[in-house]
Amino acid sequence: MNKHILHEKLDFENYRALIEWAGEEHALKNAYSFKRDLHKPHVTRITFSALRDDVRAMTSALIKKGCCGKQCVVIGKMSYEWAVLYYSVIMAGGVLVPLDRDWHTEELAKTVKKADAAFLFIDEDIAEKAEVIKGENAQLECAPIIISPEGEIRKMIEDGNKIFESNPEIYFDHPTDAKKMSLLVFTSGTTGEGKGVMLTQEAVLTDVTHVVPYIDYSNKTVAVLPPHHTYGSSVTFVGHTIIGCEVYISAGLRYIQKELKDEKPGHLALVPLYLETFYRKIQANVKEQKKDRILKVMLGLSAALRKVGIDLRKKLFKSIRAAFGGEVKMIISGGAPINAEILEFYEAVGISTLNGYGITECAPIIAVNRTKNVVRGSVGNVLECNTVKIDSPNEDGEGEIWVKGRNVMLGYYKNDEATRDAITEDGYFKTGDYGKLDKNGILYITGRKKNLIILSNGKNVYPEEIENDLIATPGLLDVIVYEGQSRRGMEYNAIVAEIFPDKDFMDKNGITDVKAYLEGYIAEYNKTAVPYKKITVLKVREEDFPKNTLRKIMRFKLDMTID
Repeated sequence: MNKHILHEKLDFENYRALIEWAGEEHALKNAYSFKRDLHKPHVTRITFSALRDDVRAMTSALIKKGCCGKQCVVIGKMSYEWAVLYYSVIMAGGVLVPLDRDWHTEELAKTVKKADAAFLFIDEDIAEKAEVIKGENAQLECAPIIISPEGEIRKMIEDGNKIFESNPEIYFDHPTDAKKMSLLVFTSGTTGEGKGVMLTQEAVLTDVTHVVPYIDYSNKTVAVLPPHHTYGSSVTFVGHTIIGCEVYISAGLRYIQKELKDEKPGHLALVPLYLETFYRKIQANVKEQKKDRILKVMLGLSAALRKVGIDLRKKLFKSIRAAFGGEVKMIISGGAPINAEILEFYEAVGISTLNGYGITECAPIIAVNRTKNVVRGSVGNVLECNTVKIDSPNEDGEGEIWVKGRNVMLGYYKNDEATRDAITEDGYFKTGDYGKLDKNGILYITGRKKNLIILSNGKNVYPEEIENDLIATPGLLDVIVYEGQSRRGMEYNAIVAEIFPDKDFMDKNGITDVKAYLEGYIAEYNKTAVPYKKITVLKVREEDFPKNTLRKIMRFKLDMTID
């Protein structure tokens, strides 16, 4: 536990100040670790002083390359090179544009154009996407730069080191305005619906430095969150640099169980999908071994002992905790709502889960439960850097959550209308989420405004976009898309298309199996859809949708269960 960090407020002018401070403060501590070869036991470990040196070098190289004032797209999985680029692009005066490597090539190409990108960095294993992106983006100033451990990025660091050593002023004297756009984050992988969120260094630093003093972090974590996600980059890169924590970079879901056992992290930052998956596996194993009754007795015994000040959870639930490596004491959960049953279970076995709430436009954290003040059912204390108010509250105090503070975005890139709609004249960002605030500054989320689907893995899905793709289907009168709710848990939720067909059309065309007919069109849509936007459940209605006097479908009246 980093007791010297707990309750200490730190203030950094910009990312350069943070990296230079961390290079001295945490010099010989490990900053990042990872396996270059998954078939060998060797783990590469990079100290904070080495990270600082690589960032100095890469920043110098990027300044020389002319990245200052230019948008620089980075498309790749979590890696040490990605971490170096995160800091270096911004410190060179560029604007970092992180994109999801799982998007289709055409969608990536359109977003690169929308971002007015001048430089493109992309993982070696998806280099074929780079050629298409380059072909459709004449504004790119050079060939795509491939991210690989021993390739072009490493050569840039080596060259940059020579530049820095011969002229350190190129790095130290380079202007970096923490109040200007440094990050351009696209809120969804859509073609036309996605908006580019303009964030500053000040926004991210303000946000993260107001979180870390209240969280009992450990000395090591395993990173599983994608770097293009603001929650992933702010917490993984900035947060752990501040606290001096070693970040072991996971090689992916296939390896996570072994990595946790080998590395034995003390805390994790996750989205609910991981917690839900682990929970289901634990429950399945207990039932398979016919130990569910024993577990119930042990949970009751543990709870009774804790009431009299005896905590034996680490010993009693050793086999369960082993799924996380055995040493995890705390998990921060964000990116989507989480089932209360899951939170209670982890707390019962000795893993405190701190539920939080945030949104990309707020860099991203707005509220989070604190180690010493966990309020069940809530998303915790509003950060001190925020002013949160509930707009037009009802009799229960519930209304739209509005946020004001230095962590709020500058606006949406080249979209003044959307910015005006989202930010009030007095500077409040309208989150689009409903909630209530108690007298102690504890925030409760009570619902989502409009129809945005937020999956348990943190992905955003706009149902209207999918509906618009399907509405032209012959024989379709109305369609509604939503996240179908499974009684088995969030990981079993699915994207549902509920369709009211044109019976006359079906009769005229001799179509007797209406569902099979519509499934053909769903299959065509799924062929080109991003994986998390694929429709996996089709419901065919016998009667028209419930509608109001304006003939608009009343979504809240739909039965959204799927089992």
